[in-house]
Amino acid sequence: MNRPQVAARIDHYENFPVASVLCPAHLRAPIAAIYHFARTADDIADEGSASAQERLESLESYRKQLLWVSERADFDPAMLDPQWAKIFDALGKTLHQYLLPTALLHDLLDAFAQDIVKTRDRAGYADELELREYCRRSANPIGRLLLHLYGVTEPEALQQSDAICTALQLINFWQDPSVDIPRGRFYFTAAAQKKHAVEEADLLALRQTPSISAMLKECVQSACATMASGAPLVHSVPGRAGWELRLVVQGGLRILDKIEALQYATLERRPTLRAWDFVIMGWRSLWM
Repeated sequence: MNRPQVAARIDHYENFPVASVLCPAHLRAPIAAIYHFARTADDIADEGSASAQERLESLESYRKQLLWVSERADFDPAMLDPQWAKIFDALGKTLHQYLLPTALLHDLLDAFAQDIVKTRDRAGYADELELREYCRRSANPIGRLLLHLYGVTEPEALQQSDAICTALQLINFWQDPSVDIPRGRFYFTAAAQKKHAVEEADLLALRQTPSISAMLKECVQSACATMASGAPLVHSVPGRAGWELRLVVQGGLRILDKIEALQYATLERRPTLRAWDFVIMGWRSLWM
């Protein structure tokens, strides 16, 4: 629920841990199926040298595979596109066994398609409302899918999950501008840039000005508040999964600590987690 960064690979945004020892054994396969579906779609949108049009066409073909396996429980794996057969074979079985809400998977694909278009057009977001609407489709579906697997369906729990996932996505944005901006991805909103008198030329040149640092500080504080509003969810998720979620939350918060320690200079340096940070995260998890 590309982590938090702590949950899987540090160089990709991930919303949840994959095959963690804390994950209930019977749910490792369905969680991995969801993960590989989302990871592959993200790679279609972001990796390699394909043009924007080629990426959009590939993503549409990917969506057709999702529609095909979701419409029939007795689908023949031999009929799947060979390049994605393993992914959709596992996902299709998971969809039908656990009655997953497929609309959430389509939300993810919509978000990836939006990434392609915005990157192509070198376009950003007008304000925080628009940015968080993107998070609703790019991050929140993963948390809701996991809660579905865990049997947690209360409206308050879903809202808390959305808050955690949105916070993790935002944390990733504020951790990674030195990586995202050169790749044509802009997550600092036009409204925030105007409020802090940030010059676009400074952002494009990765020049860490006092105005940019002030903007990042406000962004970090907002993400921290969002995470805090969702943190009580750790008490609603049963068993070891609840402890894993504690580590996810603390991992996101630890990245925010790192950004603050850098005096918000993430245009110059990307903060990462070290071994000692995981000890701190584990200790803090005990007291949630």
